[in-house]
Amino acid sequence: MASDTLSLTFAALADPTRRAILARLALGETSVTELAAPFEISAPAVTKHLKVLENAGLISRSRQAQWRPCHLEAAPLHEAADFMEQYRQFWEQRFDRLDSYLKQLQAQEKKNGRKKK
Repeated sequence: MASDTLSLTFAALADPTRRAILARLALGETSVTELAAPFEISAPAVTKHLKVLENAGLISRSRQAQWRPCHLEAAPLHEAADFMEQYRQFWEQRFDRLDSYLKQLQAQEKKNGRKKK
């Protein structure tokens, strides 16, 4: 498995169960038991998902007596969002050019007397 943070983040986000776990943790800190409740998978499977998220730096786990809370760590998500931002800008520029081209075609059709369908 890749060792850079961005690759670990995207690998962790590739699984829908892990994304659901992160969505739950975005609401606040919670226990492993509470995180596992909505899933129809075994406790060891949930633990494996949590380890992947923890290795990617997306969550941290602590221990407070009998309670073992998990906490969302947003920094790797911010790094992934920054990476994706350059591609969002790329596609927005493409869509802007397409929009301009379509407006140019519409103006040309209007000028030539063609009606819209």
